Amino acid sequence: MPAPRVIKPSTKASPPPRISAADAEVLIQLGLHAGEEVRFRKGDGGRWISGRIAGVNPDGSITLHDVPQGAARSLRPDRLEVRRPGSRGRLTWQNVGVVAITWEQLCLW
Repeated sequence: MPAPRVIKPSTKASPPPRISAADAEVLIQLGLHAGEEVRFRKGDGGRWISGRIAGVNPDGSITLHDVPQGAARSLRPDRLEVRRPGSRGRLTWQNVGVVAITWEQLCLW
């Protein structure tokens, strides 16, 4: 009887998903990029689930693929968190709504 075959998980990172130029532009305006790691919760409680950004929908929700199953999900930006440097330079999880605030000087005339 042959020995059972052992399948090892791949250790190399998956390439960033292919998205349209319009989606890429919207993500840049939000301070995000395709393939960036995010986390979310299914409900108000529970554990955090990690995922990767895949694009933006016309209704403003962000499409992502969760890491454990690879399922596609579209969630409101206020339900997602991304890793950004904190006040002392350490990476911390911050809400996408906070990250998306831009401090750009707008033209008055």
